[in-house]
Amino acid sequence: MMGRESYQIMAKAVRLLSVDAIQNAASGHPGMPLGMADVATVLFSKFLRFSVNHPSWFDRDRLVLSNGHGSMLMYSIMHLVGYIGIDDIKRFRQLHSITPGHPEYGCTTGVEVTTGPLGQGLGCAVGLAIAERMFSQKFGDDLINHHTYAIVGDGCLMEGISHEAASLAGHLGLDHLIVLFDDNGISIDGSTSLATSDDVRARFSAYGWDVLEVDGHDFGEIEQAIGAARESRGKPSIICCKTVIGKFMPPKAGTSAAHSWPFSPEDAQEFRNAIGWEGEKFEIPEEAKALWRKVRARAELECELWMKKFAGCAKAEVLNAILSDGVPNSVIDELDTLKNTLCETRPAEATRKSFGRVLEFLAMRVNKLVGGSSDLTSSNNTKAPCMGVVSSKNFDASYVHYGVREHAMAACMNGMALHGGIIPYGGTFLVFSDYCRPAIRLSALMRVQVIYVMTHDSIGVGEDGPTHQPVEHLASLRSIPNLYVFRPADAVEVLECWEMALKLTKSPSLFALSRQSVGFSRACYSHNNLASRGAYIIREHEGDFRVTIFSTGSEVGVALGAREILQDQGIGTRVVSMPCWRIFDEQDEEYIASLLGNGSLKVAVEAACSLGWHKYIGEKGVFMGLDRFGASGKCEDLYRHFGITKENVAGTILAKLRSGV
Repeated sequence: MMGRESYQIMAKAVRLLSVDAIQNAASGHPGMPLGMADVATVLFSKFLRFSVNHPSWFDRDRLVLSNGHGSMLMYSIMHLVGYIGIDDIKRFRQLHSITPGHPEYGCTTGVEVTTGPLGQGLGCAVGLAIAERMFSQKFGDDLINHHTYAIVGDGCLMEGISHEAASLAGHLGLDHLIVLFDDNGISIDGSTSLATSDDVRARFSAYGWDVLEVDGHDFGEIEQAIGAARESRGKPSIICCKTVIGKFMPPKAGTSAAHSWPFSPEDAQEFRNAIGWEGEKFEIPEEAKALWRKVRARAELECELWMKKFAGCAKAEVLNAILSDGVPNSVIDELDTLKNTLCETRPAEATRKSFGRVLEFLAMRVNKLVGGSSDLTSSNNTKAPCMGVVSSKNFDASYVHYGVREHAMAACMNGMALHGGIIPYGGTFLVFSDYCRPAIRLSALMRVQVIYVMTHDSIGVGEDGPTHQPVEHLASLRSIPNLYVFRPADAVEVLECWEMALKLTKSPSLFALSRQSVGFSRACYSHNNLASRGAYIIREHEGDFRVTIFSTGSEVGVALGAREILQDQGIGTRVVSMPCWRIFDEQDEEYIASLLGNGSLKVAVEAACSLGWHKYIGEKGVFMGLDRFGASGKCEDLYRHFGITKENVAGTILAKLRSGV
């Protein structure tokens, strides 16, 4: 058992390392680590289930530092329990170090989530907690029974995502989620009263949370509150920890100046004087080291006991299979059978409907798929008939009704993917990807397998008008590194893109799908995944050709129609379908040249903005789409109005050829 004196010694070590690292880097945010050191010390010492020896232990607790600017709080403790060395602390915020300015998943062992954009961590934590409850109900509390902790600040709770995520968590009764609120009343601009007068306690109580309050520097109160939160049933918990930002940091403590302050050596010495430590820089009291070693020993013992129980468990083989990356090859093989059927029946349907068709096939075979939608299930076609609905009473299910909470949905899916054993996907309209974008960006940065289902992907939305018609969104999303944007042309391309998304275990995928029906573009069945190279010739011209039309999604049908008109007039034309730019860009030079490296007139047809297309069609190429907002009207009228028809495409090409330009 740790007493008050032991906690003080341990917290002092956390503060010392934080100050020395920030002063050494001449950069960082000392206020939060100094203010929350006492809370974090109690959490790690008494409660947190972790293992340095087995950092991926499945039943470990997950700790999310949502206010990621306070990263030295986490790094200091990670050093004290053995995750990282003192040299890593000394290289805080330096290029190629494993202690970057904000925590990064995959960079530092023990870091569960990349955080920094405030509120994202809270959204991820809700997803982690949903995943834990799913596995607990499936495998039993005796095997899966861990908690998710999130440390948040005033800024996190001001962000809109905090409302979405906290509301969902309360609705689902996530009683294994515990939020530790650094309630210091200070933001960068000054007192939080400058910008907000929310009653955080009443707010979370209204969400259906248990709300506790403690003095964030009273070890006994902190210990009692975390213990009580762990015993909560049917409700998530928030512990409001009243702290002093930059504690022991005269004269900045309790002021906005403490938030981000690169210490001078004199400042660091003044801090040492305030806490009564005369040691050298980066020197930790031996007594503190010994106490933190005991913390690690306690945690490692818990892990070892679980490992022994797991080894003798009949469910171990099933769980290990779920936790393996990707999907079985047999599923991919079975998809080929469905592809053959599609090529025989040639369905002319909206690609969102094709997505649902393939999903229904996969949901019965891939038990790690967990779906959802932001109140657009029937429009997105994201729920297969075999999927049960997750609720506070039932987590042995695979479909989440996120409500109109797009941002939280995206962040929750990140949490589910990070938890392991789940491939999450979630749907909304493509135009509302803007509401998801910060979380989508983190999916790509963290290299997690999340599948975004974005339907109603163009002016084909029709009568709802320009507020609901994406124009710039494809270009914007394609610009995110490591995000694979798929815009399939028909049911077969939807299937082939699904296959690629299932294989992309280190990247998120995004499907852009049509509201309106499209023709069946594929000429005939091929066992090979033709879309797997990102772009391919969907209609070839035998012999010399003068025109190459590049297109994606619903406009591939327009391109094929234009080709027929041109062919009838003796203009040799090939059509290239480009369902995924990023994959095409990753191909070898020879393949890229086979599609781009010829003297034909290059034309691109896409019902979106032109940004990015000229790297494929060249400056003299012709783009046919729209670099302006859409309008309200019937789908077919809009395509005619904006000139995205086979007749106009063919006519424009003929005029270009005749002009000789």
